[in-house]
Formats: sequence, structure tokens, C-alpha cells
Amino acid sequence: MTHDDNGGFDPREFLPYLLNQAAEASSLEFQAIYKARYGMLRTEWRVLFHLGIYGRMTAKEIADRATIHKTKISRAVQKLAGRRFLVRERDPGDRRREYLELTPAGRAAYLDLSAVASEYEARLMAPFTEEEAQLLRRMLHRLAQRPAEP
Repeated sequence: MTHDDNGGFDPREFLPYLLNQAAEASSLEFQAIYKARYGMLRTEWRVLFHLGIYGRMTAKEIADRATIHKTKISRAVQKLAGRRFLVRERDPGDRRREYLELTPAGRAAYLDLSAVASEYEARLMAPFTEEEAQLLRRMLHRLAQRPAEP
């Protein structure tokens, strides 16, 4: 744990704070790109990317995988459907279940933003050596996968 000049706890060096600062700064910069190109908000982008990566899914599956509250997913789905980026299909065996899938326009937006994301990530990682970038990824994966303590 890092301490300030007076020997006390320094919240500016607190790992969750630093992680949040880094995530917010990098996320907001990328958000400006997809908002300018497609008028999307963060949750809409995340729904689009999950459907682009995993294919046909339910809103609950996206919420679970992306750790986003289902009401936020529902709003994003409505907006993406309104823009004809995805289609919804009710499960005939269970009318409560609805499958989501990208339309050709949604797939094109996903592919475009995937390329933009790759370019953005390359710029973001440019200050690091390849070894540092790989180490950073491994450490972040390890932090993300650690079980929560009670």
C-alpha cells in the first residue's frame, strides 16, 4: 500500500482508484469515436460488440457476460433495434425469451468499430514495450477473474 508524505494512506495511489482513472480516461476517449460515428452510448456499443463476437444471444446472456444491469441492456437493445442494427426474435417455446441478432447494418457497424477499436488500442498501448503490454493484459485478466471476498 502506498503512503503519502505524512505516512498516511494516499488514496491517489489506491489501486482501485488508479484502475478506475485509467479505465475512465481510455473509455471516454474511445466513446467519443463511436458516439461521433454512430451516435451510440457505452452500453449500446457493448451490446453491439457482444452480438458481433458471440452471435445470437438473449439480453440476459449479454447482461451476465458483460456484467451490465438488464435494464440498461434493455434500453440499449431498444435503441439498436430502432436504428435497425439488431433484430429480436421471440422463442416459440418460451415467449419470455427473446433472441437478439445483428442485422447486416449492425454487422457493418460492428466490423467498422472493431477496426477502429484495434487502431485505438494500438495507439493506447504504443508507450509500452510488447512485453509490458502482455504483462499488463495478464495482470488485468488476473485481477478481473479473482473471486470476490465476502
